[in-house]
Amino acid sequence: MPPPRTRGTALRHRLAELRGPDVPAKALDARALAALAANPGCARRAILDGAGVNKTALASALGSPSAFGQSQFALTRGNAFEAKVKADGGAELLRLVHEKLDRSAEPPADARVPDLTATGPQGRTARTALELREAAAHPGAWTLLDHPMLALDVAGSPAFLEPDAVVVHPDGSWTVVEIKSFPLLDGSADPAKVGAAARQAAVYVLALEEVAVRLAHETAPAPRVRHRILLVCPKDFSNLPAASAVDIRKQRAVTARQLARLTRIEDIADTLPEGTCFSPELPAEELTAAVESVPATYAPECLSACELAFHCRARSRETGAVTSLGRPVRAELGGLATVEDVLAAARGEAGDPDDPAVAALRRAAVLRAEALEAACR
Repeated sequence: MPPPRTRGTALRHRLAELRGPDVPAKALDARALAALAANPGCARRAILDGAGVNKTALASALGSPSAFGQSQFALTRGNAFEAKVKADGGAELLRLVHEKLDRSAEPPADARVPDLTATGPQGRTARTALELREAAAHPGAWTLLDHPMLALDVAGSPAFLEPDAVVVHPDGSWTVVEIKSFPLLDGSADPAKVGAAARQAAVYVLALEEVAVRLAHETAPAPRVRHRILLVCPKDFSNLPAASAVDIRKQRAVTARQLARLTRIEDIADTLPEGTCFSPELPAEELTAAVESVPATYAPECLSACELAFHCRARSRETGAVTSLGRPVRAELGGLATVEDVLAAARGEAGDPDDPAVAALRRAAVLRAEALEAACR
């Protein structure tokens, strides 16, 4: 008799069924993992990403093509800026790391910039681990790893991640560097963009921590992954690099919790109707029913982070969900889940008068009526 199928094997089989016959899994990258942390309550995204569903193809099949992603112009500009930052063996990048994160160390001079070339993501991951081991075994010098490859276990499968750079300090600690093309204006940048970069960096930090754990028995002391990353952006409206140290401990904790939740996606899969499949080859009506069988938590922030955002926004508006107005509004409204409920409460037709949200809405409705009456006089 064949051996009984393990729980992990059964889950992989179930996820393959959700993708559809002969549909390869789409590998998760740092942006996708960071987006999961940005909306941890969305079961739809969790199951689709966990199953490796291509959400871009899925959105097109649903009739709501995704506009998510960077333009070719932005990519070209970003690549040119990154090349400028890393020119001359990363001298400017290392200077910024020293200035913002490690002024007590010796200034970086003649830093090691090892060649990380290898065959395939597995080979590059092994090469990166080898160079990190080498740097940890010989502290006292600066090392710059340009586009290293890291692996992070996600739902039992490795996700291969490629940070812009990792710097090894003379004390043996490791820092993640994120290079972005949005500007730092007077020393600060768009908070939403900084938050997205911090969540993405948190994914890299978690992957580096796994490497550090594996190296812990080989080096003394064990390598330390710093929780302050370096964000490098153009200064004001120029192409000159400027940097800011960003504490990502909060983002790291949120991302770790969400990834732990993702490893239990069998709980979500068990709630789905038998035969549910998200293959883009299915008829639109059947595919829509499959997607709608998984609850979503839409918010306007999804538009910049998820390929299914247009589809979920349309459904959210159809049902009148207040989440379509934004998470802050949703939080203020308490148990009022739809726009219809909110309007009824404001008119005094429904809702508990002792509920602070209902009382605030009714007071706002009175003030609005008084303002309109005064304007018409």
